[in-house]
Amino acid sequence: QRQLVESGGGLVQPGGSLRLSCVASGFSISGYSMSWYRQAPGKEREPVAYISSYGDITNYRDSVKGRFTISLDIPKNTVYLQMDSLKPEDTAVYVCNARYSEEYWGQGTQVTVSS
Repeated sequence: QRQLVESGGGLVQPGGSLRLSCVASGFSISGYSMSWYRQAPGKEREPVAYISSYGDITNYRDSVKGRFTISLDIPKNTVYLQMDSLKPEDTAVYVCNARYSEEYWGQGTQVTVSS
């Protein structure tokens, strides 16, 4: 089976940091562009970060630019989202996505930013 499994979410205070991981199985992420999305209660799912299959191109939504970093670890078949200077507005379920000719989604990991 081809799967994506996220981990690393949790509760953090404003200004804190978390690193999310997304491990792919059944396929190699080296052939896919990878993205992180998030969805907060009552809100539409929104893209957060993108990285090309070669890792040479990244893109972030404006609200997280300068605070979040997406990266790849090809040997571990894992994509990361490093989140720094977290804000309450970042609270959401974070989901990873792999896209090439097919598309795969993880189940998500909860990030809660609260004092």
